[in-house]
Order: sequence, then structure tokens, then C-alpha cells
Amino acid sequence: MPRWVLAILLISLVAGCSSAPTGRSSIDSTLAAFMPPDATMLAGVRMEAIRSTPLYKKLLASQSLQQLDDFARETGFDPRRDVRELLVGSNGKDLIIAARGTFPERNFEGLTKQKYKRYTLYVRGQGGVALIDGSTAVAGTLSAVKAALDRHYAGDRARPDDLLTRARQIPAPNQVWSVANGFDNLLTSRVPETGNLGNAGRILRSLENTTIAADLSTGINGSLTGVCRTEQDAKNLGDAARGLIGLGRLSVPEKQPELLRLWDGIKVDQQLRTVNITVSVPEDLVEKLLDLLGTHAGVRGLPVRQTVPSRPAAPSSGQGSRHQE
Repeated sequence: MPRWVLAILLISLVAGCSSAPTGRSSIDSTLAAFMPPDATMLAGVRMEAIRSTPLYKKLLASQSLQQLDDFARETGFDPRRDVRELLVGSNGKDLIIAARGTFPERNFEGLTKQKYKRYTLYVRGQGGVALIDGSTAVAGTLSAVKAALDRHYAGDRARPDDLLTRARQIPAPNQVWSVANGFDNLLTSRVPETGNLGNAGRILRSLENTTIAADLSTGINGSLTGVCRTEQDAKNLGDAARGLIGLGRLSVPEKQPELLRLWDGIKVDQQLRTVNITVSVPEDLVEKLLDLLGTHAGVRGLPVRQTVPSRPAAPSSGQGSRHQE
């Protein structure tokens, strides 16, 4: 999986995986026009809104996440600085990102500049970024970007309207959301067919559609709703989620009983073929959650660096030094 795909997924990971009381999300129609009409997954990230939350300001703004650093270097724009809003689409084979923000040309130094029809295209390897205007950019694999530009140039406004309709039903205050038909192949293609991970992959592939929404305004509040093919598949998914919660509770150190509140904030409900998982983490426990996940010390495969100049390492007794396996 390309690193820029991991970067976008990581944005969602650090944001959390809720519902809010009023209002529906508005989706930028210009960004939506670049989504492939055969998309099976759409995701939105309102970076400007995320940057204004206490969670981001306190815990994430000072962190340098390697995948996002790679994304910024390879594409020329940084979601944490240049982007106001992201819309991501996948058809199970290719993934494309449309963004609103500020994209000065100096950001793209080191990338090969090309003209494609009436657009400016910056290329590195098999990836490309196209500047539509001063505030709109499209990134992804070069073939996917060119296909999106072809549709835009021809005035083709065919879009994945079924997914967009579902996305517009998500309450507006959520800064991160995703709707999918099935569980996207880009996410399950690397899951082994055998063993425990194989079992997890089979459960995920039993999903007919999913809706995820996250709100970081006060702590982390999130929900994931999945509709499975059969009631038995839904029961298996619900049981697996409850099992993971149980293992999580058992892993809480005796000296940190307050972490039990993290697991108490996760609820699983199954009704016929539908499974709904809600997560509520109060603001005072978010930092402990990040410690538990190893975010401060570096999650496996997702190393984290501080953005301040490095100094010789010294033994640390702070929370960021803990890592719970």
C-alpha cells in the first residue's frame, strides 16, 4: 500500500473512530466531482476544524508523524498545515484525494512539473498531484489523477451518489467520517487468509456497508455502524468486538485502574444484521489512551518524532515513556 494512503488512514486513526445532535454534513461539490463514479468508499477529514479542537492543540500539533511527513514530501502539501478539507475516494483498486487549502508552487519543488490538458501536474514516481486552482488540488496514483482530470475537463459530473447521500446524513459537527459499501479492498487486501487475522478479515469482509463518524470537540467520541450479510455474521462481529474489549480490560495495569474507564466507554450493540460500536473517551483520558496505544513512543510501523530540535536522550519517567503491549 502506498505511503500516502497510509497517511490519510493515519489521520483518521489519530482522530478516533460519534454522533452529534443537530445538523447534517455539507460536502464540497467541487471536491465530490473528482470522486470516481464507481467508488465503494468515501471519507472526509475537516482538517481546519480538527486543528481548532483542544485535543489537536494539546496532543497532536507538536507531534511529527512519519507517514504524514512522507505524504507532505511526496505530494507537496501537508494536511496539518496547507489543507482545510480532504475528501478521499476509493473504488477498491485506486484511491484519490481531493483537497481544499493553500498550495503555493514552492511546495512542489523536487517534483516533476507537467502540463496535462489545462491543469498543472506534479509527478513523483507513480504518484501525482494536480493543481485545479489556487485552493483545490487532487492527489493519488497518476492513473487515478488523470482519470479524475479527464472527467473534470469533459464536464462529466457522474459521482457515487449513493455514498454521497449517506455521507450527507452524518451530523455536521463530526470532523472525520467515512461511508463504504463492503469493507474496502485496499484495507483488506493484506489481511492473511488464515489464522486469527484471517478470521478477522473474514468478519470484516462480511460487512455490506459501514458508516464511521468521529467528533474531537470534547475528547474522542466515535461510532461505527456496520450492516452484515447475515444475522450470524453480525453476531460474530459483535462477539469479536466484545472479546477485544474484554482483553483490553484484562490488560489494564493494576497501578492504572483509571484506564478501565477507557474500556467502559466502548459499547457494542447488535440488532439483527446491524452492529453499532460507540466510543466515548473524555478529554482527561485521551492522553492516557495515546500512551496506551504507544502513540508518544511510536506505534509499530508508525514512528513518531518530536518536531522540536533533538537533544541527547535522557531517561524519562513521564507518561510518554510508557508502552502497553
